[in-house]
Amino acid sequence: MLHLAAVDLGASSGRVMLGAYDGARLSLQECHRFSTRPIEMDGHLVSDIQGLYRGIQEGLARASAHGPAASLGIDAWAVDFGLIDEAGRLVQPPRHYRDPAHERGVQRAFRRVSPEDLFRETGIQFLPFNTVYQLLALQEEDESRLNQSRACLLLPDLLNFMLTGVVEAEWTNATTTQLVSVRTKGWSRPVVSRLGLPDHLFPALRPPGSPVAPANRLGGAAPPLVVHVASHDTASAVVAVPAERSPYLYISSGTWSLVGTVVPEPITSDAALRWNFSNEGGVGNYRLLKNVMGLWLLQELEREWRAQGHAAPLQELLAEAERAEPFQHVFDPDHPRFLHPPSMAQAIQEAAVAWGGRAPEDRGAMVRAVLESLALKYRVVVEEIQHLTGLRFEAVYVVGGGSQNALLSQWTADCLGLPVFAGPSEASAWGNALMQLVALGEVSDVEEARQLVRASVQLAVYEPKHPSAWDEPYARFRERLTENATPSNA
Repeated sequence: MLHLAAVDLGASSGRVMLGAYDGARLSLQECHRFSTRPIEMDGHLVSDIQGLYRGIQEGLARASAHGPAASLGIDAWAVDFGLIDEAGRLVQPPRHYRDPAHERGVQRAFRRVSPEDLFRETGIQFLPFNTVYQLLALQEEDESRLNQSRACLLLPDLLNFMLTGVVEAEWTNATTTQLVSVRTKGWSRPVVSRLGLPDHLFPALRPPGSPVAPANRLGGAAPPLVVHVASHDTASAVVAVPAERSPYLYISSGTWSLVGTVVPEPITSDAALRWNFSNEGGVGNYRLLKNVMGLWLLQELEREWRAQGHAAPLQELLAEAERAEPFQHVFDPDHPRFLHPPSMAQAIQEAAVAWGGRAPEDRGAMVRAVLESLALKYRVVVEEIQHLTGLRFEAVYVVGGGSQNALLSQWTADCLGLPVFAGPSEASAWGNALMQLVALGEVSDVEEARQLVRASVQLAVYEPKHPSAWDEPYARFRERLTENATPSNA
């Protein structure tokens, strides 16, 4: 039995999963789960990188009780980075993408490179927390921190460095920085230069499935081999999409919802720019996708209700939502007001009123508003993908933690008029482990990896039940979306 350690850092929690491969099937077992929520430091939201490292160490120690792991891979959310100096010390801890200071970098960027030029060169959608804007905001705040740094390392690369001492950048995650060229598939030196960023910050790019080095800094007689998996968690999740053939449509559903398909080459047309699509690196392809705010909305509602003493199990909330009156409180889930509001409940109420509806008053109405709004926004994105690619899809594959939300999966099937195949729920960890098997020579390629998922995971299937009931609400939603366009929809 071959053992693997898959470290998957989601936007709200991290987990260390132990993979066991017998040559025919792969199983994953959670060994440790820990918080990845940001902390306050010097007036900013930052990721507790030492806390993440301790969580990984504890998880690996627990996993070792089942036998030594041959390899180790780390995937995490995109865009956030740490700066290290020549001695390997942390110059700048990773600012969290929800820190509002990043927005200062957007206009600084556009004074130097036009949005059109930036998109044509990198193919990445405009989000105010992209790495490029974070770097420029930091440059404006204190340029010396960039100049005295040896390297800018995204979270998985930074943690790999802490384990091995090797300074490298994995390609799928690097593409999300908005600093990698779609032409050369390397760092865009012209953009880096025009933005006035130090060229030396950006280390050598490595493909997913390539080895880094043994995790010697962990200690022990036989440290696992650290592997560059598809280190952007969505890239890992897409590796685990159990589609039998292409093209396929996926929703990587968790704190964020990433709605997309895969294409052989980036699409940087005027329409892709206008609709703010992203061409993020995949394994042998590009992931044409769009970020939708996702279950962060529901997670924050649950956190708020717990703090008020009104906590309820998710299934109870979903039952209340199913009983609530339909389509009364929909809103655009991608409005910037939802990035980090003081009160998510209040933000949702204000958004529903701003869209010409009524403010949801009880929990069921509020949860229904969130799930309906997400399903409707998924349909918008899918129609845009079809326009951009000319593709038509027979089903949608929902992977990630949100695949366990049966009500959202059913309403997604109804709204899109397509069957939904839901699972695996730990898709990023699955993709992480699968790329380790590729690196170790146990699995030949991604297609064989997907066969392994299909052989190892039981999927839930949701057929459309009442698709016509969504047509009129969708027409109104599209109309309001046009009238109330936000920066993320521009």
